Amino acid sequence: MLLDAYRLEIFNSECNPGAMSVHCKAILEQDIAPVLPYLNASLGGFEYVREPPSVTFRSQGKLITVHRDKIMINALRDGAEARKIVEWLKREINTTWEQRASLTPSYEGLPRPSVMTILKALPKTNCRRCGEATCMVFAVRMAEGVKSVSDCPPLVGPAQQRLAEYMDGFHFDM
Repeated sequence: MLLDAYRLEIFNSECNPGAMSVHCKAILEQDIAPVLPYLNASLGGFEYVREPPSVTFRSQGKLITVHRDKIMINALRDGAEARKIVEWLKREINTTWEQRASLTPSYEGLPRPSVMTILKALPKTNCRRCGEATCMVFAVRMAEGVKSVSDCPPLVGPAQQRLAEYMDGFHFDM
């Protein structure tokens, strides 16, 4: 077992203290740097940084960054959800470590969707029905994997289908 214990910190966003969601930092008691390229390969990280080593990916509707000594997760409902996701990640880290001999480590991130391609496909009404201030912000959030095609109510028919097909080319675990 590579990862045995951690300490969880739950906090509100400093830049948006009124937000309904919380963030989490799991401070790891073990250095897990050796597993990061294998975790990147097994979970499909969309960003991999060699120094200092970290992998960022999207899972369970969250952006998660795993560092050698901590795990950061954004946009959580509460501490219970944070604990559930960190426990899932702990299992994934340990399983990946145990199976590393059969995995090829990956030091590259997956291709990302283009914000401008997404924006061009949107109706550009800035209607806010998606929960974002503008279509540009929605496009950025969609490129990050936080929003999906179905989160834009005015996007329907062939335009919705084209954008969905474009986004299908990218790995997002929603």
